[in-house]
Amino acid sequence: MSFAVAQVVCLLLMTADMVARTWRIVWLLRGIGQAVTFADALVLNAFGDAAAALTPARLGGEPARLVGMVRAGVPPVAGVAAISYEVVAAWPVIIGFGAALLWAFAPEWLATTGPAFVSTMASMWPWFVAVAAATVVAAFLARRAAVRWAHRIRRPGRRLWSLWRRMPPGPLLASIPLTLVNLATRTAILPVLALTLADPPSIGPVALGAFALLYSQLVLPTPAGIGGVELGFLAGAAGSFGTGEGMLLLLWRFYTVGLGVVLGGYFLVRLYGWPAARRLVFGDPAPARTK
Repeated sequence: MSFAVAQVVCLLLMTADMVARTWRIVWLLRGIGQAVTFADALVLNAFGDAAAALTPARLGGEPARLVGMVRAGVPPVAGVAAISYEVVAAWPVIIGFGAALLWAFAPEWLATTGPAFVSTMASMWPWFVAVAAATVVAAFLARRAAVRWAHRIRRPGRRLWSLWRRMPPGPLLASIPLTLVNLATRTAILPVLALTLADPPSIGPVALGAFALLYSQLVLPTPAGIGGVELGFLAGAAGSFGTGEGMLLLLWRFYTVGLGVVLGGYFLVRLYGWPAARRLVFGDPAPARTK
């Protein structure tokens, strides 16, 4: 596959991912009686993508999406209910998708990629120990943040429970194929980029490694898993890419992380203006003014 064609395919994959996730939250919100437009849902997801990528352990992602929901006229409690349903419905799909990849490609990964990865990992063990220690610290901080979040929603708990019970099965069932699209498109980015190499590795182990690295970001402490994901990639978790691994890593991280940051930043500046965006990034306490 040529380099240019691969970039077009990656952009199409990421577009499909964004569309699927946007419709997923639209339908979940409508299920609890909150109608939002596709455009508003796209914006709130972009806010969440950017905040998740820029905050440790992705802690800023869901609060940023909640801000986007409030901007679209959704009551905070309804937003929490929709996000909760989205998470609960998505995790079984994520686990099932990962299990299917393991069943299909783990034997080949163990035979072709595993030995080199284990050998490289052994030589880089101090880095892996540092990442593991930081993960423990991040888990502690995340738990404290979760306790504070739970305290904030304790008072409207009855309202939240009534919204949970109101959700019909239709939006939940519809979220399953949309989550599959989300998983498949993001996992496919690295295999597509690998096909631009003169001698690409076997695509199955690449897909398995890409999935594992992508979803390791959910537990790694640094923003977007920076450091840990790159360490796993360069150690060969997704295969050996030869001299092209640096460019592949850069492009893969741009599509799976950077694009969301760019889109979220664009919407922030477009909707609230550059002064508000600058205050948010640099911590200026002056109040933001909405256009």
